[in-house]
Amino acid sequence: MPADPPHPVDASGTAGPAGRSAGSGPAVMPPGVLADAGELLRALAAPVRIAIVLQLREADRCVHELVDELDVAQPLISQHLRVLKTAGVVQGERRGREVVYRLVDDHLAHIVVDAVAHVQEGK
Repeated sequence: MPADPPHPVDASGTAGPAGRSAGSGPAVMPPGVLADAGELLRALAAPVRIAIVLQLREADRCVHELVDELDVAQPLISQHLRVLKTAGVVQGERRGREVVYRLVDDHLAHIVVDAVAHVQEGK
């Protein structure tokens, strides 16, 4: 007996039939959008990367400034920046001998700030 084809996943994370009428529930999200959102959240899922995003929310910074502010070794900061850059969270711009990093947009900073605030409220 053949398996039923997978149903698109709605914004609540539940699978449902594709032919919903308008207004009957959350909008159905294409699986590619949800997969991309999952990859983005995975890129943010490390304490050092969260700290980097919080630092870049305040100001653009080069690697040595992040090393000084976060008290984390330079190779580790560079590795985390590479993950964030690959995910499209940060962008680097060469200025002389340094690369200055900045957030691509504020949406992701808001996600991080809200997550940190949520954790702080629970303590």
